[in-house]
Amino acid sequence: MMKLLDALARHPDPAALKQLALDTGLHPSTAHRILGAMTQSGFVERTEPGVYRLGIRLLELGSLVKSRISLRETAMPSMLKLHAATGESVNLGIRDGDQIVYVERTSSGRSAVRVVHIVGARAPLHTTATGKLFLVEDGAEKVRDYARRTGLPASTPTSIATLPALEKELDKVRRHGVAFDLDEVETGVRCIAAGIRDDGGELVAGLSLSTPSERFNPDWAPLIRETADEISRALGYVRR
Repeated sequence: MMKLLDALARHPDPAALKQLALDTGLHPSTAHRILGAMTQSGFVERTEPGVYRLGIRLLELGSLVKSRISLRETAMPSMLKLHAATGESVNLGIRDGDQIVYVERTSSGRSAVRVVHIVGARAPLHTTATGKLFLVEDGAEKVRDYARRTGLPASTPTSIATLPALEKELDKVRRHGVAFDLDEVETGVRCIAAGIRDDGGELVAGLSLSTPSERFNPDWAPLIRETADEISRALGYVRR
């Protein structure tokens, strides 16, 4: 049955029994018997005598699996792996309007320095590494709207507080595929973030590594990007 499902998935158009038997190495009578049972259960549809395609039941099951996938549960194993590799705090942030909300975190316990990225904490898009990822996704016109709407308030002396500076920063994020927060949310704390996408290609979250400034290492950027890509793949994202 699994062989037949895989074979049908490889054919963009309905496939004949003879071809499916050839693809799977099954005897035609065996393939016919299994396909008959799969047709009765809705996993396969017979478009005409001896010709088959995948059935609607698979779509129903796929939708059920998708609805049960939790971003936090899916991300946590990869977050823990990144935490173990770096010894630093790893954060999962999602967008809520003009702010980033941190919905999960692994804590390093290595420093008394307070990091603002605690579960439930919020920060403006333009001051956070994760928020910058979402602003890049918005495009130039929406970024200008965001700047007008919020006034780009500064949280620290190094926060980006003008539209030209923000546009320049977002251009760097766009080119490098990662974003940085260099003491912009909280003095003494720095972050690197990469985006997480769902099965539809939509940016749904940012994975960030936060460290005290004295331990900040920009060379961790590729590892953070790889970890975010790993989570995206687990959510069904396929890079095209």
